[in-house]
Amino acid sequence: MPYVVHSEADRQGMLDALGARSLDDLLVDVPASLRLDRLDLEPGLSEFETMARVRELAARNQVFEDRFWFAGGGVYRRFIPAAVSAVISKPEFYTAYTPYQPEASQGTLQAIFEFQTLIAELTAMDVANASLYDGATALAEAAMMAAVHTGRHEIVLAGTLYLEVLRCYQDGRGLELRSGLDQVGDRTAAVLFQQPNFLGLLEDAAGLTRLAHDHGALSVACVDPISLGILAPPGEYDADVAVGEGQQLGLAPSYGGPHVGFIACRRELIRRLPGRLVGEAHDGRGRRGYTLTLTAREQHIRREKATSNICTNHSLCALAASVYLTYMGPDGLRQVAEVGYERAHALADRLAGLPGIELAFPEREFVNEFPVRMFHVEHRLRRLREAGILGGLPISRWFPDRPDLADVVTFCCTEVNDPAAIDLLVREVAAL
Repeated sequence: MPYVVHSEADRQGMLDALGARSLDDLLVDVPASLRLDRLDLEPGLSEFETMARVRELAARNQVFEDRFWFAGGGVYRRFIPAAVSAVISKPEFYTAYTPYQPEASQGTLQAIFEFQTLIAELTAMDVANASLYDGATALAEAAMMAAVHTGRHEIVLAGTLYLEVLRCYQDGRGLELRSGLDQVGDRTAAVLFQQPNFLGLLEDAAGLTRLAHDHGALSVACVDPISLGILAPPGEYDADVAVGEGQQLGLAPSYGGPHVGFIACRRELIRRLPGRLVGEAHDGRGRRGYTLTLTAREQHIRREKATSNICTNHSLCALAASVYLTYMGPDGLRQVAEVGYERAHALADRLAGLPGIELAFPEREFVNEFPVRMFHVEHRLRRLREAGILGGLPISRWFPDRPDLADVVTFCCTEVNDPAAIDLLVREVAAL
């Protein structure tokens, strides 16, 4: 209901049940600098006046138009076809709970089956599961798959990739993270790499896969799904597991979620996949149907032998990704990737021609995101924000222990960044 009133006794009863003394105890994970004691509202306002005041306060937020969004770092502005919202807003999908039981709705099961099929085709892998929370979770789950499969516990990280969730997993599962290819050895369970990496640069995916296999380890490729429109999929260079973030496939950034993670693997690893797997079956009359074929989590048949305790999938977000991929098709996906590639390279050339800016790694290839070195990083980015442009990510925020990245900023282009927006970005940077 849009209007629910709790009395003071109701609130106190809920707090007592939670073992909390006040609402502040429930917000301890939110930094104090981000919390307000109260909204700036005069006492005695009517509901109409209150809503008008709240809208006035909300208007203080700076909202960037999609075409002026040049920040990437794993979450991107993309054009979302109207067909996506038309399908996912249907009540049978929008209000349905994630299926736990084998007798779940055939429509829901078929939607998950189609997502699995599309991800398997996109990555050129044998099988994909019903989805995961996000790309970072998928990467951590793949590391655990490798540890369970190989009986080893060392995970080697190649290049720059997102790690915070993986670090959260490592202690509880006894994983040992190693950085650098010189760390690959006979105790390595998997070599993890991102393609393109966090800086947007391309890795030698085939070479990293061969290195992993030479030491009896698994190759785990964390891929950008849009880039697979023009890059080789993981299955073509014999990766064992492919993971990634599916936000770009029909989902808005939404302040970081909910998004959808995908994970696919070769057939030999199918019983190591976390979560659930929907399969196709036929009844006695030969009619096709769908069922939960494998749910190898700890609550089900695998129990203590389960690879993971992941209990769910992001069905609605996965459905959005399925609609997007189906709507775009292989040719449309390639066109989207090519547009981002062309515009990013045009922007990179123009920025590199400005005083005080140069490509950070001019010898490396990239798709639609690239790093540059520039003077006065914060001043330049503030100037861009004042001009209505969300331009560039200062990499030092993610890699504070890398002095070689202190002055590096990444920019990205997608199909929403039209030539006029790129012109404005270049003019504003050149004016500094």
